[in-house]
Amino acid sequence: MFSFTPLVAGFVGILAWAQSSDPLQKYTISASGINATFISYGARLTNLYVNDRNGNPQDVVLGFDNAEDYIRDDETTHTYLGPIVGRYANRIRNGTFTIQGRTSHVPQNDNMGHNTLHGGQIGYDQRNWTLVSANSSSITFSLLDQAFEGFPGSIITYATYTLSAGPTWTSRLVSIPLDEPTPIMLANHVYWNLGAFIDGPGSTILNHTLHMPYAARFIETDNIEVPTGPIGPVHGTFLDFTSPKQIGRDISWATNACGYNCTGYDHAFILDRPRYSAPEASDLSVLTLSSGSTGIRMDVFTNQQSLQVYTCDNTDGSIEVKGSQRHEAGTRFVEKYGCIVIETQQWIDGVNHPEWGQDRYQIYTVDSEPAVVYARYDFSVVDS
Repeated sequence: MFSFTPLVAGFVGILAWAQSSDPLQKYTISASGINATFISYGARLTNLYVNDRNGNPQDVVLGFDNAEDYIRDDETTHTYLGPIVGRYANRIRNGTFTIQGRTSHVPQNDNMGHNTLHGGQIGYDQRNWTLVSANSSSITFSLLDQAFEGFPGSIITYATYTLSAGPTWTSRLVSIPLDEPTPIMLANHVYWNLGAFIDGPGSTILNHTLHMPYAARFIETDNIEVPTGPIGPVHGTFLDFTSPKQIGRDISWATNACGYNCTGYDHAFILDRPRYSAPEASDLSVLTLSSGSTGIRMDVFTNQQSLQVYTCDNTDGSIEVKGSQRHEAGTRFVEKYGCIVIETQQWIDGVNHPEWGQDRYQIYTVDSEPAVVYARYDFSVVDS
């Protein structure tokens, strides 16, 4: 079970540093059976502990022990470990889009300048967010985006992270346009490993069981992972997780599926909720992930209509696991398939595909409703 001493100390740290200008200052919040640590740089999750089947707390997200390493990583490999990505998550074809007759060009920072990824050269992940409010179980950051990276207009975003008994982590991202029509699509970019590197099988996510009951379709892409327009069915393919299966079962069939010469998953799954639900209903678990090594299970609830799932296909052993994830004779580095990213978002590059009918979910104005990304992560344990 958790010791409450460091958790209380973490809350005291929040109070003491409430006016801190240090974007790498760590803030820890907690609730029964769960605690999490954040930094203002990227409004980033750095640690998240939940209990395994034996009652031992395990850190189930990737990150760095030294917060300065996030900056070093962004200046080199740019892994996007744990932050909010935006103003527009995922990819934009040719870094170009047109809204109400005005064409915008944003930095093409991906695939040798062919498209924009996660908001451009300096996205929300590399911005110093402002700590707005905090208590023992919740923390809020804000960011004023004044046409960063050439996106039209200014917007202000609030990110509130809350822990509660369950145990549960809830993320609420609310963005308000201040002047011009603009695309907004944010996402949390957390690298998960529910096996927490406790043993050999726990060092990858290949033995994790994944279930996405409403993901019967996916967005087809080219060899640099930009949508081509068609929507495909997952039935009968390696992409079919509408029934639970281990991630590693069919991954060998995913050759060139995550980009040229890449084997693994990096796909946008469309969430088709049941007939009597609603497109943005958040009362259903849209994804379940569990580890046989720890027994930790995670259920994801969201108001978004797509899940981008990436199985760390390009991870090459250059990132060290944190001290909290180093077990006796265990893994020291994150290898290929050592993690999984689950981005709750709208349809990738929907701003360039009006035929999909995504405009109302991706383009916002001064008199529209705010852009809201709600995601809830419920944790539990399974026997095997």
